[in-house]
Amino acid sequence: QVQLVESGGGLVQPGGSLRLSCAASASIGSMYRIGWYRQAPGKQRELVAVIIRGGGANYGDSMNGRFTISRDNAKNTVYLQMNTLKPEDTAVYYCNAQVVPTGGDYWGQGTQVTVSS
Repeated sequence: QVQLVESGGGLVQPGGSLRLSCAASASIGSMYRIGWYRQAPGKQRELVAVIIRGGGANYGDSMNGRFTISRDNAKNTVYLQMNTLKPEDTAVYYCNAQVVPTGGDYWGQGTQVTVSS
């Protein structure tokens, strides 16, 4: 069982930045996949960014180079740096992890990001 705890969400003005953190209860260095998804009201959950073991980082099409995923294995923490935020980035952001390719997904409780003036 892996627990994921997100933090760093909040209210930010358009054009601003936020950094989200996801602290895992297990070692992230050996995980198959760990990253971020988001879900806006009335929309499906979508990929933001993930790090896949041996494959680097993948980003969702909507991110357009504005977001950067990174990790600190010593802290078992994954970060999402979000720049040039837009109102359409408003959503609940969830941390997601998959320990092995054939295993199940683990999800955090989510953190709300609201982009509004």
